[in-house]
Amino acid sequence: MSRLLVLLFLALSMGLAHGADVRGEEVTYTDNGTTLKGYLAYDASASGPRPGVLVIHEWWGHNEHARNQARRLAELGYTALAVDMYGDGQVADHPQDAGKFAGAIRQNRELMMKRFTAAENFLRSQTQADAEKVAAIGYCFGGSVVLEMARSGADLLGVASFHGALATQNPAQSGEVKSRVLVLHGNEDPMVPAEQVEGFKKEMDAAGVSYHFVGYDGATHSFTNPAADEAAKKFGMPVGYNAEADQKSWGELERFLAETFGN
Repeated sequence: MSRLLVLLFLALSMGLAHGADVRGEEVTYTDNGTTLKGYLAYDASASGPRPGVLVIHEWWGHNEHARNQARRLAELGYTALAVDMYGDGQVADHPQDAGKFAGAIRQNRELMMKRFTAAENFLRSQTQADAEKVAAIGYCFGGSVVLEMARSGADLLGVASFHGALATQNPAQSGEVKSRVLVLHGNEDPMVPAEQVEGFKKEMDAAGVSYHFVGYDGATHSFTNPAADEAAKKFGMPVGYNAEADQKSWGELERFLAETFGN
């Protein structure tokens, strides 16, 4: 089926022609005593549970970018949870703080998996979500998180990484990855150089993973976030928004989720 037909079928099957009534709710859940503050977005006009999608934030923390993406997914008919990986909804305003927050999770894989699983269990328990159909997407730091979860054999139908790191100390093993994998990458991203890309592809091929990799010329790190240009100017970071790559990568995600959930 062509991409156009897949997206058309998705829209019709989810009733988008009649308009979605998107709601967003502040939610809390816990991981071993740590309070986590998420954001649940769903279409209140929908009848019955819908496939669920976890949205993992950039290294800045659970901010408006993650919530915006959750709302966009709800407009497509999914039930989306913008996840809090740091605890207490912490958000960094400076790269040094963001690096500390992200590093504490990246360097503790057990903690990463617990924080992710707490969010996954919460989403599966919601009446608006189909507990049997769950996927995850992530941005930058979040992209690396969802890929690690796939490598770990998490029971997810699919994961999608937007401008996320691809290197790992725990490479995928043959037969262990249950998720379909989508990687959306900026070809000019200095934080994820070509050798890391090639290493990732070799890893996926060796493990027999069903994956699709798309690179966008002219796009650098954080190409989906309009706030990236401000961060680049303020902190001299090699990041930047790219409207074309943002639009095209979202289209790839729509197709990927439609195919993953069998819509």
